[in-house]
Amino acid sequence: MREETSRTAESREPTHPPTARESGTARESSAAEAIGAAGESGDAGQGRETLAAKVVGIFQRIKERGDDGVWITLRPEEEVLADLARLDPGGRLYGMTFAVKDNIDVAGLPTTAACPAFAYHPERSAPLVERLVAAGALLIGKTNLDQFATGLSGMRSPYGSCESPLVAGLISGGSSSGSAVAVAAGLVDFAIGTDTAGSGRVPAAMTGTVGLKPSRGLVPMLGVLPACASLDCPSVFARSVSTASAALAVMAGPYAGAPWSRELPSPVPVTPVRAMRIGVPRSPDFLGDTGAAEGFAEATARLAALGHEIVPIDLTPFLEAGRLLYEGPWLAERLATVGDFLAAHPGEVHPVTRQVLERGRQITGVDVFQGRHRLEELRAETARSWGEIDVLAVPTVPTTFTLTEMAADPIGRNAALGLYTTFANLLDLAAVAVPAGMTPASRPHGVTLLAPAGFDGLLAGLGSTFLKEPTPPSTASIGIQPVPEPPEITLLAVVGAHRTGQPLHPQLAALGAVRDSLARTAPVYRLHDLGDRPGMIRDPAGAHIEVELHQMTPEALGRLLIRIPPPLGLGTVELEDGRQVHGFLCEPHALTHAPDITTHQSWPAYLASRP
Repeated sequence: MREETSRTAESREPTHPPTARESGTARESSAAEAIGAAGESGDAGQGRETLAAKVVGIFQRIKERGDDGVWITLRPEEEVLADLARLDPGGRLYGMTFAVKDNIDVAGLPTTAACPAFAYHPERSAPLVERLVAAGALLIGKTNLDQFATGLSGMRSPYGSCESPLVAGLISGGSSSGSAVAVAAGLVDFAIGTDTAGSGRVPAAMTGTVGLKPSRGLVPMLGVLPACASLDCPSVFARSVSTASAALAVMAGPYAGAPWSRELPSPVPVTPVRAMRIGVPRSPDFLGDTGAAEGFAEATARLAALGHEIVPIDLTPFLEAGRLLYEGPWLAERLATVGDFLAAHPGEVHPVTRQVLERGRQITGVDVFQGRHRLEELRAETARSWGEIDVLAVPTVPTTFTLTEMAADPIGRNAALGLYTTFANLLDLAAVAVPAGMTPASRPHGVTLLAPAGFDGLLAGLGSTFLKEPTPPSTASIGIQPVPEPPEITLLAVVGAHRTGQPLHPQLAALGAVRDSLARTAPVYRLHDLGDRPGMIRDPAGAHIEVELHQMTPEALGRLLIRIPPPLGLGTVELEDGRQVHGFLCEPHALTHAPDITTHQSWPAYLASRP
C-alpha cells in the first residue's frame, strides 16, 4: 500500500528528507567537512576534491535559480558528497552527476509522479538507478514532470512549470520537463526521463539537449511507475550523444523478473561505415511555422552533406499509428495504473490530466482489439518503408509554444507537439533527438532520427556525427572505456523473412546486423514459396534473385545459424558482381510442393502480387 504524504500542492519548494532540514550554517559546515573527507591524498584524492567542488557548485546554482519548477525532491548536499567519498574511481560514470524523473523509484526518497497525494516511499531503487550509482554516478535529486507522465507540455504539475532556458516564457516540453531543464541549465551531466509518447524527445527539442529514446525493453522498467506499460521506456537527456549513450550503456541489459524486457544489441554508438538512405516526410506539416520549416530543411541539407541519400517518403501510416495513442484504446492502459486512485481522489489530480485519463473509462474490450488490429495493419504498411530507407529523420516537434499559448489550449497543442513522436513506441522504433540550432524566429529546433528496435547504436553514431562530436568520444569526459578496434565484419545475403520490415528481421537486429545494400545474385538461383518464407536453391537454369545484404560479425553469424530451422540453412551465395557471400539457401527436397516464384525475382515483389 502506498503511503500518503502530508505535502500539499501549494508547497512547491524542492523537498528534502528530514535529515536535510538544517540551518544554512549547519549545512555549510557539513558540506565543508564532506569536501575534506572526499579530498584524499594521491591522484584519486585530487580527483575527488575537484568533483566535490563540482557538487558544491551544482547546489549553489540550484539555490540561485530558486523556484524554477525543475525539482520535486533534492538530496541533501552532504549526502551526495558522502557518496562521492565512497566512490570507486574505476567506475564507468565516475563522478558524473545525474537526476531522475519523479516517477522512477529511489530508495529513501518519495515517488510522487507529480501528485503529492499519490506519493509512496519505495524500499529500493529501480534497477536502472542502481546500475548508474554502481557505475559511479552521483544522484542529485528527482525532477518535475507532467503528472503521471501524461502530457508533452511540462505544465501539468502542482510543483510548477519550468520554462526552457533557451527562450524566456517558452515551455520546456514534457512529460520529462524537469529532467531536460536540469541538463540544459547545467545542473547535472545527464538526467533520466521516460518516453511513451515523446516525453524523452519533445523536451530535448525545446531545451536544446540530446534526448535518447532507446528500444523498448532494452532497459528494465522495474521501479518505474507505468504510464502505458506496454509502450514505456526510460530516456536519457544529455548535452552530447556520447554522454547519453554512456549512461544508456550502463542501464541497458536484462534483469531477472523484469516484465517487457528483451535481449537487444548494445546501444554503444556505432559510426556508420557507409552512406545511408535517410527518409524524410514527403510533405512535412509545421502547422504554419515557416521558421521550423526552414530549420528542418537546413537539417536535412546537413544530413545530405554528410554523404547520405535523402529519400522522401509518405509518412501517413506512421502518423495514423501515432494518433492511436491518445485517440485509441491505449488510454485505457494509462488508466489501468492510476484509475483506482483517480476514482478515490479526483480532486488531487491535475484537471487536464484528469480529463485525459477519464476518457479511458469509455473504452470497451472491442475497442481494444480493434485498435490492436489496426496497429498491426499499420505496422505492416510502415514496414515497406524500411525496405526503402535505413533511418527516418523527422522534425522533433512541428512548432513551439509559450507557456501562455499552451495554457490557452492544453489538449489541442499537446497533440500538436506529439505529431512526430507518438508513433515511435507503437511501431517499435528506437530514436535519438538532437538539437539543430535556432530557427529564424529564434525558437529552438530539433531533429529526431528513428530506426527499428535494436539499432540504438547506429542511431547514436549518426546523431553524434550530425552534431560533429569527437570521434571516438572523449573517454576522459564521459568516464567510459576507450572504443575498441572495429570487429571483423562479414556479409549475409537475406532473401525473404529476415529482410528489413519482414517478420523475422528483429532476429537480425538483435544480433547487431546492419543493413548494407540491396544486390542481385548471379543468374543461377530459383525461388520457391514455403508459405511464410521463401526458399532459394542454386540452379544453372535459374535467374537473378534480389537479396538484401547485412553486415554482421562472424560470431553473430554463428549465433544466427543455430537458430535457423530446416529446411533452410546458410551457405555460399554468388552475387551478380562476382562476390561470394554467406546467405540463406534451402534443401532441395523441401521444394517438391512449394510453388516456383522465380519469375518475380524477389520475395517482396511476390508478396505484393498476391491477392
